[in-house]
Amino acid sequence: MTTANPGLSRRRFLALSGAAAGSALAVGCAPASSTKTPVTAASGSAAKQGVVTVMSQAGEFGPKEAKAAGQALGITVKTVEYDLTKLTAMLASGNPPDVVRGMGATDTAYLAARQVAEDLDPYFAKSTLIKADDIDPVNDLWRFDGQKQGTGPRYGFAKDYSQDAMLWYNSALFDAAKVAHPTSAEPLSFDELLDLGKRLTRRQGAKVSAYGLNANGLSVFITLCGMTASAGGKVLADDLGSVDLTSPEALRAITWYLDYAKAGIGPTVLNPDPNGWDGPTFQAGRMAIATDGYWFGGLFGSDAKNAKLAHLLPAPQFGTEHRISPCYGATGLWMPKAGKNKDAAWQVMEWFLAGDPAKTRAAGGWGIPPLKSLQKLMPQTQPFQKEAYQVQMAEQKYFSVMTFTPYVRLDAIDGVISRELPKAIKGTVSPAQFADSLNGQINAQLADGKKRLR
Repeated sequence: MTTANPGLSRRRFLALSGAAAGSALAVGCAPASSTKTPVTAASGSAAKQGVVTVMSQAGEFGPKEAKAAGQALGITVKTVEYDLTKLTAMLASGNPPDVVRGMGATDTAYLAARQVAEDLDPYFAKSTLIKADDIDPVNDLWRFDGQKQGTGPRYGFAKDYSQDAMLWYNSALFDAAKVAHPTSAEPLSFDELLDLGKRLTRRQGAKVSAYGLNANGLSVFITLCGMTASAGGKVLADDLGSVDLTSPEALRAITWYLDYAKAGIGPTVLNPDPNGWDGPTFQAGRMAIATDGYWFGGLFGSDAKNAKLAHLLPAPQFGTEHRISPCYGATGLWMPKAGKNKDAAWQVMEWFLAGDPAKTRAAGGWGIPPLKSLQKLMPQTQPFQKEAYQVQMAEQKYFSVMTFTPYVRLDAIDGVISRELPKAIKGTVSPAQFADSLNGQINAQLADGKKRLR
């Protein structure tokens, strides 16, 4: 299916780029292919023409992967670093990359509602590598029927996934603090987790030399949503058009997070980790507990020191009667509807998501494979890998997802939270006042985003 006008109208462009006042648009793109091919789910030599440009992060799909794809598929593949500002401009001009990185959990509804992403069902129907009965349920996060995730067309596919509220801990820091190792048989309560974070934090004078805990996860807002769900509530309304962070369950989550931030035991917006993410800090022995899913173990496969120290734990809970273990990411690839080389783009997607690269990622422990048939490749050679595999398999029964709103980007919501958090951390506003302020600003964003889609 081709579109009469592959570009976006000014109105839809504003709906895409102006997600909300104060949102930080940052994240890639590249010159789109000049070769236009029919949008049919064809496979074979007819599709092998032109240039396919993949916008991703270099550590996921970079020049090395582009070269391998070109050799395997007989087409030219180029990559550019993921940058949302440039992507937005290219979508508006009708000249986007052919394949784009995205997070199924938080991007799908937004992209589908704006008719930016291609419906990939025809391609999946004819795929030689991806069979319907082999697709892991997590990939339903890449489906949206106009009202909720989990049904409707597929707009993308995960490269791998994790239950992102799980924890990794460094046993050497526990031993140094003379703190007993936690068990993976039962989840920690959030109160127990906060206590551990305080006891494990190391300081040199007023400076923290080793964090006791990083509780931020992939996003503060998503983390608060998961914690609220664990407490038995929800943040987003059923129609996805408003939030309520003032409910007792949401306030319980906010109060806990502010206690964490005020304790100074881990990174916050006031004192960010200089490394920007948990990997280098954890591997350097300067983070005792990290909120990262199974994928984090991929770092230690070739790191003999940390392979002996790293251990995976279940997601913490507010109450076992509401035990959940969410997936907040399902990072993968999608195809812009305005792309001009879709059949070749699909070949690249299929190869990366279900071909040899998918097998390599699975064997390296870089997340749970998106195809059930590849999950047998998850590594169990090293002791930490076998342990992590067992913990992960036991955790799967608590797997859960939460529908995200189509009206505003996650970046915009987190932008509001980042602006308001310093006042709450410093104590100039109460948790209830902080929650009320967030409600007002986020709901204004959602209302504006909904209006732009009409």
